[in-house]
Amino acid sequence: MFREMRTEKSRSSLSEGWICALLVGMFCMYGSRVSAQNLEAGLFGGAIYYIGDLNPGTPFLNPGLAYGVLARYDIDDRWAVKLSVSHGKVQGNSTQSKYMPERNLAFGDQITDFSAVAEFNFFNFYIGSHKNWITPYIYAGFSFFLFNPKNGVVLRDLGTEGQNIGYEGRKPYNTYSFGIPFGLGVKISLTGRLALAVFWEMHKTFTDYIDDVSKTYYLNMPDIQNPTPGELLSDPTRSYSAGMQRGNSRTNDWYSFSGVTLSYKFNLLTRKRCKDLEH
Repeated sequence: MFREMRTEKSRSSLSEGWICALLVGMFCMYGSRVSAQNLEAGLFGGAIYYIGDLNPGTPFLNPGLAYGVLARYDIDDRWAVKLSVSHGKVQGNSTQSKYMPERNLAFGDQITDFSAVAEFNFFNFYIGSHKNWITPYIYAGFSFFLFNPKNGVVLRDLGTEGQNIGYEGRKPYNTYSFGIPFGLGVKISLTGRLALAVFWEMHKTFTDYIDDVSKTYYLNMPDIQNPTPGELLSDPTRSYSAGMQRGNSRTNDWYSFSGVTLSYKFNLLTRKRCKDLEH
């Protein structure tokens, strides 16, 4: 009977051992899936340029300084979501464009962008890994941005295309709009906590007034003897008449950010030993 009791006890201990081993294995499998859920906070520095009526298609023409902050949530080794706030100055001049350079129109604009995007890593990527430390990635999402074009003065206030007098039913445009950001880049793990990303992205917008140029002239400038400063900014050459083409209203403006981000990783879960061993 004692032998049977010892046998049953041995079997019980063996079963408990297998259960513990199974639980530990399941924990490691679960940890390997969820411990990649990290939060990153970082900074962005780089350049911004614009595509529109005063620069229809030349990348990096008149680039301006851009900077910002970001927060990234790493869902797993392949997917992440990122929130960012970026700011930069864009500018344009028709004399540098192949599209109607004789207009002599110019502007400068400060853009503040708020974006939310989903990122996909082509390879497994984990900050602090010696194995999965680099990956190309792509992303896309939505953005909301603020702008207000100037040329010494705020151009919107002047109604340079007849908005202030309701020419052809035109109204002053909003100094905010929405966009669709999309881009690509490369992520690199630098240390156990730091990551670097180099990227380039475009923003398709839903406004044609980042540069204050969209439709037609509203004044017969050759007939005006003493134009006001606002009228001169509408047509600096004083050679166009009402209804003549000033911009291309069939296409909206774009802007692009490019540069480098540096982010710091915060582990949301403390049980990361199995994940660290995997990488």
